[in-house]
Amino acid sequence: MKARMFRTRIKFCGFTRPGDVRLACELGADAIGFVFAESSKRRVEAEEARAMRQALAPLVDAVALFMDNPAEQVRDVVRQVRPSLLQFHGDETDAFCRSFGVPYLKAVAMGDAPAPGTPGAERGAIALHARYPSASGFLLDSHGAGSSGGSGRTFDWSRIPVGLHKPYLLAGGLTTENVFDAILATRPWGVDVSSGIEAEPGLKDGHLMRRFVEEVRRADCHTD
Repeated sequence: MKARMFRTRIKFCGFTRPGDVRLACELGADAIGFVFAESSKRRVEAEEARAMRQALAPLVDAVALFMDNPAEQVRDVVRQVRPSLLQFHGDETDAFCRSFGVPYLKAVAMGDAPAPGTPGAERGAIALHARYPSASGFLLDSHGAGSSGGSGRTFDWSRIPVGLHKPYLLAGGLTTENVFDAILATRPWGVDVSSGIEAEPGLKDGHLMRRFVEEVRRADCHTD
């Protein structure tokens, strides 16, 4: 009877205030996400994200989230914010995503994923690896095509493609109430949360952030 061989990474996303960034780092977040997608309620400007980046603790990654942003906008964010990881939610190609010289995650719209047992479901992992060979990993979210995520809805975790060889983060509707079960059910490399730790869009709740971290660590220590 053993606990997990590795700890689940935690990414908190959608920050708009430096104080929330500092607290998230103190509580144990591994990565902090700044949203630059035009349609997002949590969108910030590069100058705002650059100021918030100064609040990051050592060894905590800054992640920049985009959805079909023009290349010049991505380059400006890379120059000003110096993220250690990019995250793309749109129709970006592998060539586009890797052209900025920063490792990237590709978000997968699981709201559009074929149900298990239906045509195409078994090819999901192969297709993802073939389409995004340069991706450092994938972020599996509950949104459908054309959405940057942050909806607060979960997806059917049985839809996760079998055979993913790259690390993946589970996202979509995770909260302090369900992240323990989500980790035990899916064994992800990491979890990503935005609305589940908020008082309102972009404004993080310190108690919820603390409880979320505690529930992730409880899952990591759980024996099968």
